[in-house]
This record gives sequence, C-alpha cells and structure tokens, in this order.
Amino acid sequence: MSLSASARRPAHDERPDRAVIDIGSNTVRLVVYYGSLRAPQVWLNERVAARLGRDLSETGSMPERAIEPALAALRRYAAIVEDLGIEDVQTVATAAVRDASNGPEFLQRVRALGLEPQLLSGEEEAGASAMGVIGAFPGAQGTVADLGGGSLELIMIENDDCHDGVSLPLGTLRLPALRAKGPPAFRKAVRKEMAKAGWAAAHPGPLYMVGGTWRAMAVYAMRTLGHPLTDPHAFALSTNEADRIAKRIARMTPAKLTEIPGISAPRAAGLPNAAAMLRVMLAELKPDGVVFSSWGLREGLLFQRLGPEARAQDPMLAAVSRFAAPRGGMPTLAAMIAAWTADVANGDGAESERLRLAATMLALAASHIEPNMRARHSYEWAMDKRWVGLDPSGRARIAAAGGKIAPPPELEKLASWEHLREAVGWGLAIRLCRRLGAGSRVSLLTSELRREKDKLVLWFHPSRAQLASDNVASDLRALAQWLGLEDNISIGEKMEPAVV
Repeated sequence: MSLSASARRPAHDERPDRAVIDIGSNTVRLVVYYGSLRAPQVWLNERVAARLGRDLSETGSMPERAIEPALAALRRYAAIVEDLGIEDVQTVATAAVRDASNGPEFLQRVRALGLEPQLLSGEEEAGASAMGVIGAFPGAQGTVADLGGGSLELIMIENDDCHDGVSLPLGTLRLPALRAKGPPAFRKAVRKEMAKAGWAAAHPGPLYMVGGTWRAMAVYAMRTLGHPLTDPHAFALSTNEADRIAKRIARMTPAKLTEIPGISAPRAAGLPNAAAMLRVMLAELKPDGVVFSSWGLREGLLFQRLGPEARAQDPMLAAVSRFAAPRGGMPTLAAMIAAWTADVANGDGAESERLRLAATMLALAASHIEPNMRARHSYEWAMDKRWVGLDPSGRARIAAAGGKIAPPPELEKLASWEHLREAVGWGLAIRLCRRLGAGSRVSLLTSELRREKDKLVLWFHPSRAQLASDNVASDLRALAQWLGLEDNISIGEKMEPAVV
C-alpha cells in the first residue's frame, strides 16, 4: 500500500500498513507499523542476529554462514508482509553490505526473493537516523550518534534538518579488534576517526544516542541510578554522568551485564567496547550531555516521506489521540474539557497546555475501564508506554494528573513539586467535569468553572441546575481546597463577569 493510500484510511483503522526491512551489519530486522503517520506504532518487531559484518575487518567480505541465515530471515519477512497485505515496504541495506566485496552479489540474491533493497551510502544512513531523531525530538539541536554493528554514524541536527554526516568504521563488530590492541592504541584509533567529525565539537547540543547498544547503556544507567521510568527513550545524562557510567561499564564483563534486567546477551557482548569508545567521544566532541532515542534509521525512513503538514504535527499528541480515541478519549471531547478546566491551570505556556490535553485524553480513556484497574493503567500509560515527543518531566506530570491527591514520591525525581501539584489540579478538574454531566456537550455548554479572587466558582444555567448534586459539590470542594480556594456553586441565566 502506498503512503497516500495509507493516509486515506479511516482515522482509527488499526491494520498494519507500513514496513521497514533493515539489513544491518549485526541483525536483519523487520518492523511493521500501524497507526498515526506522524507517530507510528509497532505492530511487529522481529530480528535475526545474522552478523553479516562479523568478518569484514579480516576478509573484507560477508561469510556464507552469515548470508544463509540472513536470506532465510528475509524469505520469512517477504512472506509476512505479503500475507499482511502490506505494499508499502522499504528494504534497506547498510554498512556490511556497503563495505563487503560480495555486497552486490548478496543484493542480487535479496532481489530474487521479491524484495527491492536500497543500498544506503554512509551519508544516507546518517541522514535517515538524523530524521528519526528529529521526528522524535522536534526542534532538537545536537549531534546524532547512531551505533550499529558495522559503523558509527555522526551527523549534526538543527532547525529540523541535518548536515555534515559521516560514517565511521567503529561499529560494535569492529571494536573488539581495535580494543584488543590495548587502551592507548584503542583511544588513538577512535580519536583518529573522531577527527573526521570535528565539526561536532564546534556545535552546541547533546549527543543523541541511537541504536540498541546505546539503549542497553541507558537501561544500565536507569537501573543503577534507581530511575523510576522503564523506557530508555528520552532518558538523559550529563556529560560527567555519562562518562562515569561508561567507565564502569567498560570494565565489566558481558556476563555481569546480562544480570541487569532489560540487557540481552547480544547487547551485553558489545556494550563494554561501546562504553570505552563513548569515553573517547565525550572527550573529543565535548557535547552538552547525552540523550537516548528509540527512534533512528527505520523511523527516519518513514518520517522523511511525510509532507510538511504531517511533520509539523506534535508527535506526542498524535500518538496519544490515536491511542486514546478508540478507548473513549476522543480528542474533540478532550479539547472541550481542557477548555472548560482552563482556569485551574497556571497557563505557563504551550508545554503545559499540550500536557494537559494529553492528560485529559488519557483520563477519559481510563474512565472506561474497570474502577479497580483505573489508577494502575493511568500510571502505566503515562510512565511506561513509549511516547515520542515527551520527556521524563512530562511523563511525571501526566501521571500526577491521572491519579489521586498526593502523587507517588518517585515522580519528584522527574518533575518539580510545583509542576506536579498543578497536574494534580488538572486531574481533579477533569474528574469534576466528568462528574457534573458525564462529559456531555450540553453539560459543558451550560456550566463554567472560574477562579474569582480567593474563590473557585462553578456556575450552572438554570436549565441544568439539577446537575449540582452533592457529589459534584464534593468534587468541587476537593479541587478548591487543593488550589487553596473557597468553593462556590452559582446558578443563574448567565455567569457574572469575573471579579478582578
């Protein structure tokens, strides 16, 4: 199915409609996507560790013992996308196929399977990874560092574009041979390659870390630091913190690393060498910190094909609305409730408003599940589900809005108490809004919630005076007390002008 055909589907059609087959130096992977074009969700993520690039440093070619499992995986992937009816399939090959003497022959064998592989140049590979980061972090500025099995791509991003991409022969399959020569020789070799990206030291911003090995490093850091989140996407470290953690990992054995929940044996195998390289990168490139991204090359390939209007969408709101709408959190209703509850917000800018709208959609979705599951689901949706375009502080604020008074103490590790306190107020206001008329359009149009000096006033038109129940009064009182105000219910033909 073409991208334009996919875009014509009904808004909540949840069938898979896009796929990327990534023939990498270490793994051959199929990822099938569905949902929002701006923030696609993963339907299937399957990989085979063929290690096509395992012998490149010694022989310059891909061994047949790696090619056979790679082709077997590709046969399976071709059958899967055909059976799912997916016509929009991008198949790309990267460093191992690009650098191997038998790369052209391998691509012919892939074409014989009915696939249409595109061999990416180093610059194209870097650019696709950069677009993935730009898609996940709109407005980001810094250097993308995409670590694969055969290469390390570095590329500058700013103003939602990228430039100065380079591909360095520093993939996880090549690092063991370099490190075996001893620490001084290893550092010298990495510094020599880093000199090709000297522009990075002259540009502000963090290193955006792309690739499974880097994410395994983030998992290690999160576990050892007692971080309350489980998803490494958007997890950030200062340069000094990253160096301390990398120093520790570089001295560890893969067996020890696999004891950490969330770090697989294949990732643990390359992690100490990658950590040793990161220490040199930090010293040479001098970034403002590191930020880990779950989006990279594959998501970048999808993002590159979007038009300006789709790219300009907020990825977090696109993903939340797609998730919440089938569960009862319709964006139109959420927008009305967000407007109705606006007076309980401090109104400190667009960031708070986008979080408040997302919290409203998720609260509406949660209201349609069993009461005994509601609080747990609300918390897990905010804290554990992968949302691009949402940082840890934003996650904590949405989680605080979905719970009851007194948010869990671990949220204070991610956001200020002032922000959490305000978010609790959002949640109480949403609860009040739903209580007074089940969120009906009529109840919203015949009532109003307003701050007036030291009072929180809830006004009803006389035609809906019967909505002012004891439960509504109780919820209004709870919200007013949380805000440090007195509560008042008013019934009249129209809301009196606010007293300033």
